[in-house]
Amino acid sequence: MKLGRLEQIDLREYWEHEALDFTKWLSEDSNLALLSNEVGIDITLERTEAPVGAFNVDILAYDGETNRKVVIENQLERTDHDHLGKIITYASGYNAEHIIWIVKDVRDEHKQAIDWLNENTAENVNFFAIKMELWKIGDSAVAPKFQIISKPNNWAKAVKNSSASPASDLKMLQLNFWSKLKDFLDDSSSILKTVQPRPQNWYDIRFGKPGSYLSLTINSQQNFLRAGIYIRNSKDLFRNLKTQKAEIEATLGFKLDWKILEDKKASRIVCEKHGIDFKDTSTWEEYQQWFKENGEALQTVFKQYL
Repeated sequence: MKLGRLEQIDLREYWEHEALDFTKWLSEDSNLALLSNEVGIDITLERTEAPVGAFNVDILAYDGETNRKVVIENQLERTDHDHLGKIITYASGYNAEHIIWIVKDVRDEHKQAIDWLNENTAENVNFFAIKMELWKIGDSAVAPKFQIISKPNNWAKAVKNSSASPASDLKMLQLNFWSKLKDFLDDSSSILKTVQPRPQNWYDIRFGKPGSYLSLTINSQQNFLRAGIYIRNSKDLFRNLKTQKAEIEATLGFKLDWKILEDKKASRIVCEKHGIDFKDTSTWEEYQQWFKENGEALQTVFKQYL
């Protein structure tokens, strides 16, 4: 079999102008979806060239799941001090919790600065330094690739904030569980696309139609696990799926709980496992297997309908 060779393309060959070409390209829904999958945030565009005093942030967006602000600064050159200052200015100007710096290359001192910010800012504030790349094979179309150079270290933040939070022990336990689940899914070559774990009681996985995602949840107060499809901002899509309820559940081989949640933005279609003891770590392997089996089944079936 003859194999082709990857060839890296200079960014300026494809995007001559940073604002007019690259920012315009990135702001399209399909391209923001690529970035969303890479960083594990459901990035939804609010506007481009959003003003912050005398400056403009390239892309102002929000996390579609949490409504938290996202700022994206583009630099098709190596990182510099000027843009490092800008991302901090933009983050403060919009009270953003996700700050994404997309560049041609990252200097060591700026990687160190982003790592330091992630370790020393509030737990809910996350900085990403991402290297933008373009590749092709022979005469193929050019393909974009986002390479994460620096990202949040949730372990460091959880430890740092542990003394200030009365629920810190539970948060650390949650982060530990999701980290082990991520390793388990990755090691078993699961079809589920894992993301960076966070110290919270849910773990979201994106697939298929933008605005729909697989969510895994642990309820340590009522002692149950939940795996389900969440549909954001589309009651019509939920209703359409429910008309096919019998066919979907027959394919899955188990019943689902269908909740339209009229008073909320999201609707959910879920299955649950009750009678768990989350704080007993000896049960975690069983729970990981349950999440894998049910999560893969839900994704496989619903991907045909979304």
